[in-house]
Amino acid sequence: MSEEDKQEVTLRDMYSDYFLDYASYVILERAVPHVADGLKPVQRRILHSLNEMDDGRYNKVANVVGNTMKYHPHGDASIGDAMVWLGQRDLMIDTQGNWGNVLTGDRAAAPRYIEARLTAFANAITFNPKTTNWTASYDGRNREPVSLPMKFPLLLVQGVEGIAVGLACKILSHNFVEVIDACIATLRNQPFDLLPDFIGGGLMDASNYNDGVRGGKVRVRAKIEVESKRLLRITEVPFGVTTGGLMDNIVNANEKGKIKITRIEDNTAAVADILVHLPAGSDPEMSRDALYGFTDCEVSLSPNTTVIIDGKPSFMGVSEILKYNTAQTKSLIKMELEIRLGELQDKWHFGSLEKIFIENRIYRDIEECETWEAVIEAIDKGLEPYKKILLREVTEDDIVRLTEIKIKRISKFDSFKADEVLRSLDEGIAEVEKNLRNLTRFVIRYFEDLKKKFSKGRERKTEIAEFGKVDRTQVVMANEMLYLDSKNGFAGWGLKKEEAVEKCSQLDDVVIFTGDGKLKVMKVAEKLFVGKRPLHVAILRKDEEKIYSMIYRDGRDGSLYAKRFRMGGITRDKEYELTKGTKGSRIMYFAIHDSEEESSNNLLVVHLKPALRLRNLARPFQFGEIAIKGRAAKGNIVTKHGVDRVVRAPKDFGDESDFSLE
Repeated sequence: MSEEDKQEVTLRDMYSDYFLDYASYVILERAVPHVADGLKPVQRRILHSLNEMDDGRYNKVANVVGNTMKYHPHGDASIGDAMVWLGQRDLMIDTQGNWGNVLTGDRAAAPRYIEARLTAFANAITFNPKTTNWTASYDGRNREPVSLPMKFPLLLVQGVEGIAVGLACKILSHNFVEVIDACIATLRNQPFDLLPDFIGGGLMDASNYNDGVRGGKVRVRAKIEVESKRLLRITEVPFGVTTGGLMDNIVNANEKGKIKITRIEDNTAAVADILVHLPAGSDPEMSRDALYGFTDCEVSLSPNTTVIIDGKPSFMGVSEILKYNTAQTKSLIKMELEIRLGELQDKWHFGSLEKIFIENRIYRDIEECETWEAVIEAIDKGLEPYKKILLREVTEDDIVRLTEIKIKRISKFDSFKADEVLRSLDEGIAEVEKNLRNLTRFVIRYFEDLKKKFSKGRERKTEIAEFGKVDRTQVVMANEMLYLDSKNGFAGWGLKKEEAVEKCSQLDDVVIFTGDGKLKVMKVAEKLFVGKRPLHVAILRKDEEKIYSMIYRDGRDGSLYAKRFRMGGITRDKEYELTKGTKGSRIMYFAIHDSEEESSNNLLVVHLKPALRLRNLARPFQFGEIAIKGRAAKGNIVTKHGVDRVVRAPKDFGDESDFSLE
């Protein structure tokens, strides 16, 4: 090889090519379903094998897995798991034996112990070798379908989930009956709306479903009934949650102090049945909200409708997929009708030829023929007067078929029966032609027949509702006490020998005001540093709109400022300045009020330091004189003279919290 012919290939180029090849393979051949039949390759091969082996009886799953391996390049474990998933959907595979339990999470028995066959529904919508596109299997020994001729939006009813290289697919399952109704609405050019439906039932808020495309959200809740003041019963669980996993989740939340229960029982069999026992004095409604807020009794699902179309991944909404599948169903049914029409016309054509050939004794014309060409020519000449009544031209293959008629059939030919057969074929041809002329109406009847035959027991299981998000801070058990060590500057629920402040939960936030005019919000903990001798430490109650009144000195010898403010939005662990920020600033007075009126009536006395020409050293000040602003406001000047102290006027102003530094 010459130097010019040598190609330099870097390691980067090799890995880039290999990665792209692998990524494309995983996306197209493993993880993402094809929009045409709604199946991943392994699922398609399983159904093809079941159809290939179908004799009406059950087959051992191990045998089906083995037969599928003729087409699938991966191991038996992936085929077995995929087959169990299909069987648990109770749609395409009729199962026998222990196939596991989607409610409890119990696994299926080994493939050698369980059996399967295709359902009547699967046979009705899936297979037709005459309309199937075929390709060679991975080893070239067999042929397999590129996609099955699916005459139903299986993808939307069955749902699917997969993770590929840089790509994910999560299509939620929808209700069987509602999907058929949507197909009929599409054919009638009517609007429709499709929302998910899960085999586990539950409550669903799909107000942000967004047609199943990326960015949408679906929230699903368990169905929890209040049996009594001390007992809750969970009868349905959210999609993707098992009863065993949910019980562990509830026990874990109880151990962390987020909820309070005494014990939990699982009586799940055919349906979910979990009993949650509450302690005495519990509020069952609040306990139910706490289960939604802190356990998998409520889950959020993020759909992502990714499908393979035209050999590449594409993002399609649920409505678009349904319209595509409905149009495909119409196209396949048209193709089947056209094939059926051609077959009936061929039968009529040859039946008519046979009748003419025998009744007019054309077969006698070949008795004297000495060559095959002469035989063909003699029969063709004998048929000439009757060709105008036939549906198409007479071909040499037609004549060859006539020569193959046995003498026994000719001798027993019954003209009356032949006419009956032709009349029956005429009726069949007329019916097919009528269906082709009224194709949309025929396809609507097809969907209506599917609904009539197979919709029993497939009513909606998931209840559609709208519910707000549970505020965890409102339902968490306040079973801790916040303590304050003011001297050393620590607070938390673990300082049990210090000053008790108030009840709290482990999810609460602590608000801290310091004497030098700093504000900070921190998450409560067993022990946290809040600063030595803090001015005010309390649990932050976001639903309580407090008004804060404050008088501070700017710097060591500056003017005295007063401000009234609301706290507003706060970022946790960020320090906010309530004064002008001058070094040496000090809060002289601080109070918290529940209302604007209460803060306005707050009358103070400002005591000034003695100075030349100052006659009155005690001056009144009322907060009603200044407006309520944001926490960043610097306040109004009260006096520029030196201040000794600020105290409340000797008058009863209510029970507001009052903090004064003297």
